[in-house]
Amino acid sequence: MPTRMAAVDAQFYWMSAKVPSDDFQLYAFDGEATNFDQAVDDVRSRAQACPALMVRVDDGSPLTYPTWVPTALEPERVIRHQLDDDSWQGCLDAIVRLTADQLDIRRAPWRLHLFAPVRGLPGGTESGGTATGTVAVVQVAHALADGIRSAPLVARLFGRVTPLPDVTALSPGFMPCCAIDAARTHRHFERDIRAGLLPTPIGPGPALSTNARPAGVRTLRTLVRHRAQLGGPTVTVAVLSAVSSALAAHLGDVPPSLRAEVPMAKPGVRHANNHFSNVTVGLYPNLGREARAERIAQDLANGRRRAEHPAARAADRAFAAVPAPLLRWGVSLFDPDARPSQVSGNTVVSSVYRGPGDLRFGAAPVLLTATYAPLSPAMGLTHGVFGIGDIVAISIHAAESAIGDIDQYVARLDAEL
Repeated sequence: MPTRMAAVDAQFYWMSAKVPSDDFQLYAFDGEATNFDQAVDDVRSRAQACPALMVRVDDGSPLTYPTWVPTALEPERVIRHQLDDDSWQGCLDAIVRLTADQLDIRRAPWRLHLFAPVRGLPGGTESGGTATGTVAVVQVAHALADGIRSAPLVARLFGRVTPLPDVTALSPGFMPCCAIDAARTHRHFERDIRAGLLPTPIGPGPALSTNARPAGVRTLRTLVRHRAQLGGPTVTVAVLSAVSSALAAHLGDVPPSLRAEVPMAKPGVRHANNHFSNVTVGLYPNLGREARAERIAQDLANGRRRAEHPAARAADRAFAAVPAPLLRWGVSLFDPDARPSQVSGNTVVSSVYRGPGDLRFGAAPVLLTATYAPLSPAMGLTHGVFGIGDIVAISIHAAESAIGDIDQYVARLDAEL
């Protein structure tokens, strides 16, 4: 049955016309499918068996929210690409070019791109720890899923069937009442901060070259580690600490206020496909390794504590009650050309664990997974930390204007890791 799109998902959908936001989720498989066409047919069959994947958007009226409606799986949903350069880096270069062709979710909210053969895949069993195999890239519209929800959705295409995160729609409340409640609980939130009951959020800081409008060549790079190779209390903290040192050394003369935006799942019941908020985390480049990791871990924990305050849930209820025409109008006012002098992060670091290494394309087992988060008008450098089994891929998506010599930056990050 048609399902009304949640307000936050509709915002992602309407905003994508101004700021492209498709995610490109990569899965590398060790080997080529013996019967490639059969492997593709298996993927199609699994998609057709998952109602959450068999939808598109109907946005017929400007007075209402769009709806998710059932759709068919058209042949062009799965595309096999021929690579002029069949190396691993040649494949990443081809994926960058795909970002220019964003999805129209009124037709389809996801698309599968296949590349085979690809030589030199990291983490393989051939000489030098590389492999020749297949790379599958699932292009997903942000309105369909955030990082947590997309992991089990995409895993279904490659043979793992696990429950999807339930989405329990919020009943649209009466906007004035919801707004009053949100204002009341926000005052309570501020009182708790003043009283020391909640940690103070990290405010905005100065924009750096990484926050300039992306210009020049855009590149993707990936570093691969076994989990045991990464120190720190968590993989996320270990990578954030390494990014701090590498970025500070690469840019030179960065302020101690260097910071990152980290998407974090919200607590409680999921009311939309997108159930996360961005937490600002200090990177503390002037501190030693252990002290830096400790402060980063504390910032992440503080972000979780603030997200658990009743004010956060009241704000979500108020946003869900915004009438569709008002939200459309608000999105229409967004000016992507406006240049901020203060920003909430100088880079983005997204981190998701995608489960055991049990995925297959045909008989080929998965080697690694990564996502290359999109750039935006005020963010020319994004990172990803994505694990499957014991393998962690650290991905970098950068514009030349933000980072300059990308290989030099990657070498620094590699050394810090």
